[in-house]
Amino acid sequence: MELRVLRYFLAVAREESICGAAEALHLSQPTLSRQLMDLEEELGKKLFIRGNRRITLTEEGVLLRKRAGEILDLVEKTTGELSAEDRNLTGDIYIGAGETKGVHYLTQRAHRLQEQYPRIRFHISSGDSVDITEQLDKGLIDFGLLFDPVDLHKYSAYSLPVFDTWGLLIRQDDPLAKKTGVPAGDLTGLPLIISRRIKDCKLLENWLGRDFGSLNIVSTYNLLYNASLMVEDGLGYALCLDGIINTNGESSLCFRPLSPPVPAGMSIVWKKYQVFSRAAKKYLNLLCQATEPR
Repeated sequence: MELRVLRYFLAVAREESICGAAEALHLSQPTLSRQLMDLEEELGKKLFIRGNRRITLTEEGVLLRKRAGEILDLVEKTTGELSAEDRNLTGDIYIGAGETKGVHYLTQRAHRLQEQYPRIRFHISSGDSVDITEQLDKGLIDFGLLFDPVDLHKYSAYSLPVFDTWGLLIRQDDPLAKKTGVPAGDLTGLPLIISRRIKDCKLLENWLGRDFGSLNIVSTYNLLYNASLMVEDGLGYALCLDGIINTNGESSLCFRPLSPPVPAGMSIVWKKYQVFSRAAKKYLNLLCQATEPR
């Protein structure tokens, strides 16, 4: 399977047309059609459903579109790493991070590195721990910012000297907004909107004193902005970290920490035995100057 043919395949998937893809690729339609037929023959799978007006993907085609995108992204990343020069260091550093104020720790050090090496570029993708670990495992990012605890059998990690605080995102006109903190007993019966991975958080479960199955969970989220809209519209209360949603000024929402407080530590992680580019090595050294190794 050639990279060139994967690019052809993605062009057809994007344009939903042999004609449109051939024009974008500066190829003749018969040449492109032959390449796609050869690809289907090589894989032993039908990738396209050819209609009168547009081409759609089969189930196997949808899978190949996802994998082809990942393969080409990884090739581009590797090519950039190999082309980095020693005297005038260049390169791309890829980071995955959840919604947390801890990202400031990463960006402040990224700025410091760019002051020394202006041609280094940073790419930060957002997501929860599911998204970040998936990208780490596939080699699509160099580093991930994850909340503790981290799977140290799978990843190497450095603990960052920053913490977030767990609490509830609440409407300003709700009676709970009058409290300065939310004890575990107040969660009983509340319609809760929780992160899709929060059930794995033993820290919160220990604070709660019971498992999450006893709570009234009405919805889940992976990024908090959409959950904040649910709270605004009265769907429930979002169990989340402080500082992600702006609750100052004219906001209709407020944040109340759990009581007693539940701090959330975080770590910068990477795959064990990871081979870094020169730029990524420089960045890791900078990150770890004020962190605790694990």
